[in-house]
Amino acid sequence: MEFLLLGSLVIRADGKELTVPAPRQRVVLATLLLNANRVVPLETIADLVWDGTPPPSAAATVRTYVMRLRQVLGATAGARIMTRAPGYLIELDENESDLGRFTAHRRAAAALAGAGRTAQAAEELRQALDLWRHQPLMDVDSRTLHDVEVGHLQRLHLQTRTWRMDMNLELGRHAEILPELWRLVKEYPFHEGLVSRLMLALFRSGQQQEALGLFQRTRAALIDQLGTEPGPELKATQQDILRAGEESRPQGSTGVRQELSDGPGPTWPGWPTPAQLPRGTVDFTARVSEAGEVGRLLRGEAPTAGPAPTVVITGAGGIGKTALALHTAHLVRGDFDDGQLFVELEGSTGRPVEPAESLTRLLAALGVPDGEVPESTANRIALFRSLIARRRMLIVLDDAENTAQVRPLLPGSGESRVIVTSRHRLDDLEGAHGVPLGVLDEGSSLELLERIVGHRRIAAEPQAAYRIAVACAGLPLALRVVGCRLLARPRRRLGDLAGRLAEPRRLLDELRVGDLAVRTGLDAAYASLHHRSVHGVDLAAAFRKLGVGNVSYIRRETVAVLLDCSEENAEDVLDALVDAHLLVEYDHNRYHLDALSLVYAREHADKEGPEWRVETLRCLLQTFLHTLSGNGRPFTPGDGPTTYVLRRHTMEWTDHDSAGVRAALAQAEAVGPEAVGLRLLGELRRRLPSAAAPRAVSG
Repeated sequence: MEFLLLGSLVIRADGKELTVPAPRQRVVLATLLLNANRVVPLETIADLVWDGTPPPSAAATVRTYVMRLRQVLGATAGARIMTRAPGYLIELDENESDLGRFTAHRRAAAALAGAGRTAQAAEELRQALDLWRHQPLMDVDSRTLHDVEVGHLQRLHLQTRTWRMDMNLELGRHAEILPELWRLVKEYPFHEGLVSRLMLALFRSGQQQEALGLFQRTRAALIDQLGTEPGPELKATQQDILRAGEESRPQGSTGVRQELSDGPGPTWPGWPTPAQLPRGTVDFTARVSEAGEVGRLLRGEAPTAGPAPTVVITGAGGIGKTALALHTAHLVRGDFDDGQLFVELEGSTGRPVEPAESLTRLLAALGVPDGEVPESTANRIALFRSLIARRRMLIVLDDAENTAQVRPLLPGSGESRVIVTSRHRLDDLEGAHGVPLGVLDEGSSLELLERIVGHRRIAAEPQAAYRIAVACAGLPLALRVVGCRLLARPRRRLGDLAGRLAEPRRLLDELRVGDLAVRTGLDAAYASLHHRSVHGVDLAAAFRKLGVGNVSYIRRETVAVLLDCSEENAEDVLDALVDAHLLVEYDHNRYHLDALSLVYAREHADKEGPEWRVETLRCLLQTFLHTLSGNGRPFTPGDGPTTYVLRRHTMEWTDHDSAGVRAALAQAEAVGPEAVGLRLLGELRRRLPSAAAPRAVSG
C-alpha cells in the first residue's frame, strides 16, 4: 500500500490506483495521513472538513465518511483506519508514504551531516526533494487544511532546499547550484538568506560584479516595497565580498566565462558545468562492439563545417538503448570538459515532451534564469545554439519519438556531440550515424543473467538458466526483470521460475517487477499500429492474424494469402511491423516472431470472435497444404467455403516451416478439428512427414 501526499493525493494498492471521489472524504483521509499513527480528534477532523464551521451533525457525518473510506481502501487497507478515542488513527509504515520517506531522508541527512559526511547528507536531501511532485494535497479541498498543514509542509520543503544549498556550498559546488538558487530567489525575492547564498555562489564562481549587483537590486526592492534596509546577514555577505575582491579572487573560483568571443554575448549570471548523466547500468554487458562503435563516433574529429556529430541508437523497447547510451557517455565524459546534458523526451509514452519544454530545461542547465528564457521556440533554439557553439559538451537525448522532436535540440555546429535513443530509425535526421540494436544471443543472455544473479546460481542450475534465457528471447529488459526477481528470492530455484516462464499465457505477466514490465514496450509498439494501414491493410489486424496459428517463422507469400493481397504489398505490411519492432526479418522472404511478440499477438488474436479465428486458421493451414502439395493449383477442401490462390514457385522447405505447420495443427486441435476441417487436417498430417527434411517444394 502506498499513499502519496506531496502533490495530488494518490492511493496505490496491488499495482492499481484507488480513487476517493467524494471531496470531503478526501479531506478526512488527508488529515489522517498527515497525522499517521497519531489519534486525530473527531472535532479536529470536522473543523478541517467544514473549514471551521462544522454543522451540528458533523460527528455522525464524519463517522459515515470513515466507513466509506474503509470500503474504498478494501478490507485489508481499510482496517488500518482505527477508531481510537477521541477520534481516529491510521496505521502507516514510514516507507508507505512519500511524506514518511521525505522525513526519513531528512533524518538520515542530519545523522550524516553530524558525522561529517556532507556529500552523502546532500544526496539524502536530494532524494527527499525528488519526492515532491507539486504542492502537497493540491486536489484536496480544504482551506483550513492548506493554511495549517500544507503551509507547514511548504516551509519544511523550503528549509530542506536551503539546507541542501548550504551543503553544496560547503562542498564547493557553487556553479552547479546557481540555476536552482536563481529560481529560489525569484520565487522568494525578499528571503535574505537565499539572496545571501546566491551572492556567495556567484562570487565563488567568479561573478563578483553580478553578486554585488544582486545586493543593490535586492536592497532597492526592500526599501521600495517593505520600507526596510537589508538585515545583518545580507550586509555582512556584501562586505565579505567587497573585502575578498580587493584582496584576491576566492579559492576555487572558475572566473567569468566569455561565451561568444566573436562579439557581445549573453550575460547570464554564472556558467555552470552541468553533469546531468544518470547513473549507468552496473551490470552492463554483451554490447562491447556497439559500445566501441559509439565511442569512436563520439571521440572522432568534428567536421570543420556543418552540424555536430550525432549518434542515433535504435531498437525495440527494453533492448538496452539507454543502457548503451549511458554506458558509453560515462566512458567518454572526460573528453567533454564543458559538461554533459541529459533530456528525457518520453517519446514512447504517448506524451512526448515538446521541443519548447526541452529547450527550457537545457537553457536552465546552461545557467539561463527562468525570467530570461525567450517566449518563442525559435528564439529558444537560437539562444541554445549560441550558448553551446563555443563549448564541447555531450548531449544525450533519450527516447525520441521522431526527428521533429530532436532537430531543435541539436547544436548548429561546434565541438559538441549528441547521442539520441529512439525506437524509430530517424532516417530523416541529416548526418546522423545509426547504431541499431538487436536481441542478445543465448550466450550473451546467459552472461547478462549471470552478471545480475551471480555465477553460483547459474552454475548450480545451468539447464534452467538456459531455459530462462530462451524464454526471455534475448531481450535485456526481460532478463533484467528475471534477474531482479531471482535476487529478491535468493532461495528460489531457477527451475521453478523457468517452469513458470514456459507457460505461454503466463509469460508476459511473469516478466514484470516493480515498474519494469516487458508488456509496456509491446503495448506501446502495438498502440503505434492503431489507425494505420498499408495498401488498405490494417496493421493492427495484420499483426493479430500472425498470432492465430502460433507460428514463429512465416513466409511472405503465406502472409499475402492471409491478408488477401499481393506478395509485394504483404512485404510492405511486414516491413511496417518490423519497423514497429513486433517482427524481425529473418531472410529475404521469411519473418520471425520471437517468443514475446508471438505470445502478445496470440493474446490479441484471442480477443477476436471465434469465427474470425477459425477462418484465419483454416486459411493458414490451406496455404501450408497448397505449398506442400506442389501441384500448382489451389486446394479447396470439401468442408471449407473459401478458395485461396497462390502464385506457383519453388522454395526450400526447412525445419522452421515444419515447426510452423505443427504449431498451427496444434492450434487447430485446441480450436476444434471439426470447425477447421477434418479433411484439411488429415491431408496436412499425411504430407507433413515427407517434408521433415529440407527440400524444394512448389507452391
